[in-house]
Amino acid sequence: MIKLSHDEKSPEGFGVGIWRKMEYLCAQKTEAVMIISKAQFKFSSSKLQQIPDDGMVEFAFIGRSNVGKSSLINMLVQRPLAKVSGTPGKTRLINHFLINDSWYLVDLPGYGYARVSQGERRGFAKLIMDYVRGSRKMHYLFVLVDSRHEPQKIDMEFINMLGENAIPFGLVFTKCDKLSAGQANANIGLYEKRLLEEWEELPPVFRTSSVKRSGREEILGFIGECLRRAEEP
Repeated sequence: MIKLSHDEKSPEGFGVGIWRKMEYLCAQKTEAVMIISKAQFKFSSSKLQQIPDDGMVEFAFIGRSNVGKSSLINMLVQRPLAKVSGTPGKTRLINHFLINDSWYLVDLPGYGYARVSQGERRGFAKLIMDYVRGSRKMHYLFVLVDSRHEPQKIDMEFINMLGENAIPFGLVFTKCDKLSAGQANANIGLYEKRLLEEWEELPPVFRTSSVKRSGREEILGFIGECLRRAEEP
């Protein structure tokens, strides 16, 4: 049985408790949602060791190739920050974007892209795993999953790896505008059912659509609450 334990790894207390609080804040329609006034590309890295130790908090985004990660990032910051391409596997480096001069949004390469050589796949996998398991600056990982599909083996393997390594993360279901609410609920429910077969509790879940700009307030509100708690003495 996998015990989801965000709070054990993160001294700032990120995790389910914050999500429950954010549900309340969003339900009350408060002004808790973060306003992004500045967003800029800072640097790319091909190795974890190349990332400067500048003390900035990092919130990373990852998902299977062609899951809609670049579109989601651009929707969050409300500007064309990440390059959107119809060709899977375009993100091949760790890309850092500085937000409001106070924290980094990190765009990680997609996993599971088959149209590259075996050597390149191993390189991507090592880069991703080195960052996810070795970064001391990453405070939270948002794992993007295509809501149009039932649970995929590669996604489940990656999610279970995160749980086994006590890495704080949430699930972001993308492209929810592409199917009915009932179908989205059914597919997300299948993921939750599969996870509860081995997990004691579920990670936070965000439903999004880059086209309809839904889920933006929830994700940014969550990040804002994490940052606020990190500043508490």
